[in-house]
Amino acid sequence: MNTNMTEKAKNDVKEIVMNALGRLTADGKLPAEPLPPFTVEMPADSSHGDFSCNAALASAKIFRKKPREIADMIAESAVLDGTLFERMEIAGPGFINLFLKPLWFGETVNAVIDEGEKYGRTTLGQGKKVLVEFVSANPTGPMHIGNARGGAIGDCLASLLDYAGYYVEREFYINDAGNQVNKFGLSLDIRYKQLFGSTEEMPEDSYHGQDIIDHAKAFAEIHGDKYMNVSEEERRKALVEYALPINIKGLEDDLLKYRIKYDTWFRESSLHESGKVKEIVEMLKEKGVTYEKEGAVWFRASDFGDDQDRVLVRANGVPTYFVPDIAYHYNKLVTRGFDKAIDILGADHHGYIARMKAALTALGVDADKLDIVIMQMVRLVRNGETVKLSKRSGKAITLATLLDEIPMDAARFFFNLRDPDTHLEFDLDLAVEESSKNPVFYVQYAHARICRMLEKLTEEGQAPVKLSADKLRFTEEAELAVIRQLAALPDTINDAAKTYNPSKITRYAYELAQLFHKFYDTCKIKGEAQEIAASRLALCTAVKIVIKNMLDMLKVDAPEKM
Repeated sequence: MNTNMTEKAKNDVKEIVMNALGRLTADGKLPAEPLPPFTVEMPADSSHGDFSCNAALASAKIFRKKPREIADMIAESAVLDGTLFERMEIAGPGFINLFLKPLWFGETVNAVIDEGEKYGRTTLGQGKKVLVEFVSANPTGPMHIGNARGGAIGDCLASLLDYAGYYVEREFYINDAGNQVNKFGLSLDIRYKQLFGSTEEMPEDSYHGQDIIDHAKAFAEIHGDKYMNVSEEERRKALVEYALPINIKGLEDDLLKYRIKYDTWFRESSLHESGKVKEIVEMLKEKGVTYEKEGAVWFRASDFGDDQDRVLVRANGVPTYFVPDIAYHYNKLVTRGFDKAIDILGADHHGYIARMKAALTALGVDADKLDIVIMQMVRLVRNGETVKLSKRSGKAITLATLLDEIPMDAARFFFNLRDPDTHLEFDLDLAVEESSKNPVFYVQYAHARICRMLEKLTEEGQAPVKLSADKLRFTEEAELAVIRQLAALPDTINDAAKTYNPSKITRYAYELAQLFHKFYDTCKIKGEAQEIAASRLALCTAVKIVIKNMLDMLKVDAPEKM
């Protein structure tokens, strides 16, 4: 069961309005014209009603009357008996504001309690298969802060889509072929030879990190100078085959520590080994969308919406990185049959979108099945200053060193505080602060506060008692505001899923915590009449359930004590 009390109320509003207009038309008071679309929403200010409708404004043109006049006619003709609403008011130029009966609030609280950990789940996705590919960091080095943000966004987006009724898989694409791996092999080769007296210098664009030196030393400890006497090709191959799996295992371990577990680690090399890379070039040739120029094979990308044509195969016969990427996305959407492929990419990948969609279109694949979330940069801040080095190690901050300095919960929550396409300022001081200023602490404290209160009241013989919806009593605005927020969860889930924006979930959780703390500070439980106390206990239980559900989605702990 997926209860959506907000949707239920909105549908009721539409029915009330449509029935009223139907009566007005039947009585000849309004012309029989098709009604244009109108909206029903929850106003930010509840004094304007629990729900507000703009039907009168939307229909003014077709009815050739002032919106306020139409609204008054609707109000006069409307029948609220048997609906969720107890009264209707007309405001401003013609807004129709409706106020809910108390029963709706009781039914909302009970729906949360009855559905428990399933509350908020929706059927938006209808079981469609979605593949979310994220992080996919270069395996030739450690993960940087951008990968840390991409990991939190991608993992939470996958959880969010699952919550919205999609079948979701997570994937890491391992770039274990091409230029980066060749450069990795070159760097390892020079460091290895230097151990045995070589004076060869590292090229400026090679990898100069300590990890390359460490790999070369560890390889030498195993093999000695054995590989000094073989061909450069054989030596580099052996070094890469030794070091790359170690790096990939390191990526996997760091991501597991970050609470990210992938369904698939897909290797780029598998596309080369299976012949799929060459096959893609041949498929594009057969479609008649390629041409040769100066010995290279070009794709007519500009015919399919890209701003320029793209090289597929260089004059030396080596495919560009674009070809395995096309093969990879073809594999996702055609070979494996996902209904949707979502990539989380950095801000420097804007140009990538048009060319990849162009290639898919040319291959006869629906390019709308590929969605790319562009993620903006992260700025780490401490004491108001930009930080690039770890406080503990003095080295550049990577995912691993970040998690040594701040709590895991703060990392996952903070990286999802802003829309993916906005720059994020990550305050390292705030992330470790245990106060209401820290948003994740604030939300977790709301959960712990409820757990402690319920435990204490149970010990005193005042455990929550299940009441029917008509027996629950909520009259204070602080109570009603919390319940409206609980009711908004399914729509929030759908909205966040449609826009690929997990930050809507962190904001929702924070706003719920705010409303709860306000309610808790203004509405007593102990000493109140039995029905009021029981109602407020039920509300606390419902809030606890929803906060835990949202923190579980974000893979953030929901502590019972703090």
